[in-house]
Amino acid sequence: MFRPALVATDLDGTLIRTDGTVSDRTRAALRRAEGAGSLVVFVTGRPTRVMADVVTQTGASGLAICANGALVYDLDSHTTVRHHTLDTATALRLIVEIRAAVPDVCFAVESGVRFGREPAFTTMWPDPHEVIGHMAELLVAMPATKLLVRREPHGSDLADAHATIMRIAGSAAMVTTSSYDLVEIARAGVSKGVALAEIAAYYGLAAQNAIAFGDMPNDLPMFAWAGHAVAVANAHPDVLAAADEITASNDADGVAHVLERLFPFP
Repeated sequence: MFRPALVATDLDGTLIRTDGTVSDRTRAALRRAEGAGSLVVFVTGRPTRVMADVVTQTGASGLAICANGALVYDLDSHTTVRHHTLDTATALRLIVEIRAAVPDVCFAVESGVRFGREPAFTTMWPDPHEVIGHMAELLVAMPATKLLVRREPHGSDLADAHATIMRIAGSAAMVTTSSYDLVEIARAGVSKGVALAEIAAYYGLAAQNAIAFGDMPNDLPMFAWAGHAVAVANAHPDVLAAADEITASNDADGVAHVLERLFPFP
């Protein structure tokens, strides 16, 4: 039976339920994988500033890939191991060109543990230390781990603008999405797959011995790298199409279903 040496899982929409919790069943399945000697890595679009609740709920330790691969974070020491930022001049140019092509968007910036936004931009993770201002000023003070693009009101679909933003970015930046109402822009070459491959190489683990779980297009590079890719039932159509296996939804503990099969009780 295939028993992965590396278990990589996305968080929101995949491991975490719609109500923001991680089930007892999922926690037990993750512990079972770790107890069998597998390396468990969280691979998320989340910034490091909102990882604390996940660590508390899962008891996770070791390294986590955050911001879609732009940042690798040590969950034990609360330190950044690796950090790739988008060149400020490139970010400013993209803002001007995207706003000209899609006039009703607004922007925010994730910068390590810091967050800045335009006044019109609302976020799902309010930050008491956020900085509100013009992007030209914010990006000088806070180099972009990733640039966020959203329509207001919050929840407005950006699907029609995604291709336009990708065309504008070209090879100068990496464009992806982890929800239907948000486009995320990072340094060229940054992805979940690249960061995961680097961690695997550090531990001497091969792609064919890795399993990856995900639900949105930002998980596709991770799916392309891992030996076995699993989509939860609630995943984006492109992710479902790319998966080697489809499991139950995040609300039905889909990740746990698979890990229980791969790591059965003796």
